Amino acid sequence: MEVVLDPILFSFNIFGMTLELHWYGLLVALGVAVAAWLAEREIKRRGENPEHVWNALMWLLPIGIIGARLWYVINATIGGNTAFLDNPISILYVWNGGLHFFGGLLFGVVTLYFYARHYKLDMWLFLDAIAPVTLIGQAVARPANFINQELYGPPTDLPWGISIDAYHRIGEFRDLAKYPLESTRFHPTFAYEMIWNFLFGGLLLWAAQRWPEKFKPGSVLAWWLVLAGSGRALIEFFRPDQPLIAGTFLTTSQLVSALMGLAGLILLMARNNTINIPGLKFPDAYKIAPAQAPAAAAPKKKASRRKR
Repeated sequence: MEVVLDPILFSFNIFGMTLELHWYGLLVALGVAVAAWLAEREIKRRGENPEHVWNALMWLLPIGIIGARLWYVINATIGGNTAFLDNPISILYVWNGGLHFFGGLLFGVVTLYFYARHYKLDMWLFLDAIAPVTLIGQAVARPANFINQELYGPPTDLPWGISIDAYHRIGEFRDLAKYPLESTRFHPTFAYEMIWNFLFGGLLLWAAQRWPEKFKPGSVLAWWLVLAGSGRALIEFFRPDQPLIAGTFLTTSQLVSALMGLAGLILLMARNNTINIPGLKFPDAYKIAPAQAPAAAAPKKKASRRKR
């Protein structure tokens, strides 16, 4: 594939400053919007007030971006990348790429917990509704990695391999004598994750709607942990840009992904009463906050007959 797009969609000058709109920011925003729209539909389907999605998003979005950036910066620094230490102001350059899903997930869940607690909302309901749509939101944003020429895998002869210019190459792939620009193609790792997320995010949403009686509170979250964790753990094998944990063949993301998948399996077994986890209790049905429950239909008044 020889398609190359400028990471900057357009730019303009105003009051002596150059403002730029990057594809990365646009596609991430689109992914968030799609995920929020789907979450709104899911929460409404479960009987809760869907406006909470957009109200919570006002907190989740900025805090999630901070978490995603911090995780990326820390992970890169631990792996030996000194760019952020040499130029700390570059930590703020989010538009150049560099948001890690796990950081956004961690900060987002903590924020959602406090939001749900403040408004006395059912956390299980929101987690089950939001979990699968995060996969779809991620998938929508993944083409940004193609435009930024990042998150690619090792060289491949497969027909869908992509070219990477010299500036964006990492490690040994910078050796153009060994990996010529004209003939070397790389695994589109971001595309593998995009396909996985669209497939299993959509499948999980469909199954939860098709068989609601089988997906009791906590079940969708558990399956999401299994699918998101196992998928990311497998795809990480195609990520040469990720630093390995000292003395192992695993990356930090791979370890976290594997733990996610394991946590999902344990949660499923607990949900199905196969094992007992002290202190963990599942409701048989979602608890709708009284103030948010759909109002009962008012009885119709009989029309009065006029005397003739």
